[in-house]
Amino acid sequence: MILCIEQAISADLLQEVHATLSDTSFQDGRKTAGWHAQTVKNNQQADGKDARIAKLRESITGELNRHPLFQMAARPRRLKPLMFSRYQSGMNYGNHVDDAIMPTPDGAMRTDLSFTLFLESPDTYEGGELLIDTTAGEQTYKLPAGALILYPSSTLHRVEPVTRGQRLAAVGWVQSQVRDPQQREILFDLDRTRRQMFEQDGKSQDFDIISKSLTNLLRMWAEV
Repeated sequence: MILCIEQAISADLLQEVHATLSDTSFQDGRKTAGWHAQTVKNNQQADGKDARIAKLRESITGELNRHPLFQMAARPRRLKPLMFSRYQSGMNYGNHVDDAIMPTPDGAMRTDLSFTLFLESPDTYEGGELLIDTTAGEQTYKLPAGALILYPSSTLHRVEPVTRGQRLAAVGWVQSQVRDPQQREILFDLDRTRRQMFEQDGKSQDFDIISKSLTNLLRMWAEV
């Protein structure tokens, strides 16, 4: 399942991100790539040791942890600290698949889902599209500032060359409570449906039955 979330963070936080990144040093992005991805990665990343970057990470993660759609789709157990990437004219990131296991401050985590939070308005730069290889062919995404795309970490994907302006984004990874992507999608559909039912009819008998099924499936499938 690939999901686009229109407004993943608030406008105030987006403004804070821009103000901070405009005054932050960036480093060669290949330093955080695996040995094979280094050959196709050509971007820059904000200095993760900067205290201001750490604050941004916490703020964005906090809003994602409170975002109902992100929580329903990802069922996060752990999130890897965000990285802020910058692509200037001529930069790109060729075809790659994200590492299955990534280091974290307290050990390591499995990556079930990847996400890109777009930070620049798409009309301010040319190129820089995220291309994801799916069974239906390559799908292209270039979302508004503040929007997020959530997709399986198992997919082959790339960032097309930027030809004008700059592409800013925050990228992150999720270890889900529900490892199986089909199970996550079933839970997402059930949760979304019961919320729609509640908005229309309140706490009805049908709502209670779907809530029971959702809860018991989560009990069967969750790893916590």
